[in-house]
Amino acid sequence: MVAKTFGSAVSGVDANLITIEVNVGQGTSFFMVGLPDSAVKESQQRVESALKFFGYRMPRQKIVINLAPADIRKEGSSYDLPIAMGILQASEQVEFPELSNYIIMGELSLDGNLRPIKGVLPIAIEARKKGFKGFILPQENAQEASIVNNLDIIPVNTLEEASQFLQGLLEIQPLVTDTRDIFYHSLNDIEFDFADVQGQENIKRAMEIAAAGGHNVIMIGPPGAGKTMLAKRLPSILPPLTLQEALESTKIHSVAGKLGKNGSLLSQRPFRSPHHTISDVALVGGGGNPQPGEISLAHNGVLFLDELPEFKRTVLEVMRQPLEERKVTISRAKISVDYPANFMLIASMNPCPCGYYNHPEKECVCGPGIVQRYLNKVSGPLLDRIDLHVEVTPVRFEEMTSTRKSESSKAIRERVIIGRERQKERFKDHPEVFCNAMMPSHQVKEVCQINEAGKALLKTAMERLGLSARAYDRILKVARTIADISESETIRVEHLAEAIQYRSLDREGWAG
Repeated sequence: MVAKTFGSAVSGVDANLITIEVNVGQGTSFFMVGLPDSAVKESQQRVESALKFFGYRMPRQKIVINLAPADIRKEGSSYDLPIAMGILQASEQVEFPELSNYIIMGELSLDGNLRPIKGVLPIAIEARKKGFKGFILPQENAQEASIVNNLDIIPVNTLEEASQFLQGLLEIQPLVTDTRDIFYHSLNDIEFDFADVQGQENIKRAMEIAAAGGHNVIMIGPPGAGKTMLAKRLPSILPPLTLQEALESTKIHSVAGKLGKNGSLLSQRPFRSPHHTISDVALVGGGGNPQPGEISLAHNGVLFLDELPEFKRTVLEVMRQPLEERKVTISRAKISVDYPANFMLIASMNPCPCGYYNHPEKECVCGPGIVQRYLNKVSGPLLDRIDLHVEVTPVRFEEMTSTRKSESSKAIRERVIIGRERQKERFKDHPEVFCNAMMPSHQVKEVCQINEAGKALLKTAMERLGLSARAYDRILKVARTIADISESETIRVEHLAEAIQYRSLDREGWAG
């Protein structure tokens, strides 16, 4: 007899429907076809042990299992449960009248308990799209799957529970969670607040501008000046996630298995801070079984690279294309997957190996040329994609001990949202552009027009400060953002003057 159950295979951040066909007939062999990997093939032992634990039998007949479509590679251990259900139906040990109405996924342990799986959210979205009544899955993944509405989420703990539910002997209430209500209530939960930061008003201002225009930032300053502390607070002033952005980010974290037990819709913008020993594959994604990297996990959020020159050169160079295209394409001989990577890059670095070049109080002990060699570890093309260069100075004792209350993240976020709303209106006819930082060159000329006084100031700045040609567009984009948060229709001279000061590393002779 032939039985059919339904599962799903995750490719990139999307899922494909997989039909698991089980045929039990004359013979004694066990065959599994349809491009299964080793983990899928090993399901035979797990399924047999789990069936016996609950009093079922593994048929001593010829069993052929086909995972269709046969040209898509099947990976992982999440096909254990649908294979077990198919064997029970095909061997006529039980009758499952509603087997075809459910997608079934789950990894079996030897005693028949179910272990959690990855990629539940895209599978649930695919199940609803294909018109299935429900999704039977491990209890620990149910909260994540319940993000998808109009789909019965049936959480089970064991193979026996799944079997009895499909036979109609056990009633399991579908899990219903008002995910959207939870999402909207936790949108304004802030873990790190700018109100905790004493002093550094100029750096906070730079962070506000970066958040309003989606600009990348690099902070240069001595150890202990507060670079990491400021970077961690950047997500708190970014506009709250929209429901669509939250769904995109949650799908990526689901595929990577980063949501954890009882994971739900992400309500805060991601903040990823990989260590400088990270490999290029771990940063951009890839591997034999392609997985999203850190830049995709930071989608719609912030990627913070602390001690930028300490990262391997190859790691930094592979980021150049994703910074422009806002996505990562991972190509293999038989598969090509796309992962979104629309993130803000925040980098920090010391000005020299010892950390005290240009320090107001401590003396730099680095020899001649060492400072320049240290800065040269960050390539020009990567620096070209960073709009704001901010010099961070140590906080004075008077500022640290001040009792004056600093401005909160909530107050700063309100100004950022005003700036973003103006950009949303400006780029409504350009769906590929969301903020000023994403403007291509031809749009910069159209949107960032300046008067004669502004042109004279910019010309003088470029000549006297030795600013490079690549700084020109960046200055105009930043000036446009400053004008937006000032609610100004035009770019005024003072907006340009402020934007010019954020090009420290473009100045000739900055490092001596």
